Amino acid sequence: MSDESVKQTLHDVKRTIHFRLLTPDDWPAVSEIYRQGIASGDATFETRVPDWKSWDAARSPDCRIIAEVDGQVVGFGGLSPVSGRPVYAGVREVMIYVAQSARGHGVGGRMLRRLVAETEALGIWTLQAGIFPENAASIRIFENAGFRILGTHERLGRFHDGRWRDVVLMERRSRVAGRD
Repeated sequence: MSDESVKQTLHDVKRTIHFRLLTPDDWPAVSEIYRQGIASGDATFETRVPDWKSWDAARSPDCRIIAEVDGQVVGFGGLSPVSGRPVYAGVREVMIYVAQSARGHGVGGRMLRRLVAETEALGIWTLQAGIFPENAASIRIFENAGFRILGTHERLGRFHDGRWRDVVLMERRSRVAGRD
């Protein structure tokens, strides 16, 4: 399916987005979407797509999802642990990436809401995100899913071209998990 077909399908019927678990077989599509995020300059400090083994090792095994339209992967989401210490067992950093052809059609918001629901079912009480301030669309998506802005890390990291980047810190505390 071409990018134009995906855009038309998403435009015509937003309900055609289906979610399922991410598997190693999805890596070619996932890595391409990740590459597009890197190329945008406003999604990550990474400069290259890692191999599957490296990506897999850095992510929590739970809550890895794929968004599909007519069998084509148009987005993915996942979690990373924030610490190996037991006290932070219910805290994860969340990531969502949407294919360039599917941006602006509700995929990111639906995927994030799905991740939130799955994490609460697992007892995860806090989700964190770090987003470049220039990525206003992502900040809105996270705010709409119940995240709040905690502040901005100024000049947190140096981008691959040598310029400093700020990162907006966001957090969502579960109203269900971790309340005992």
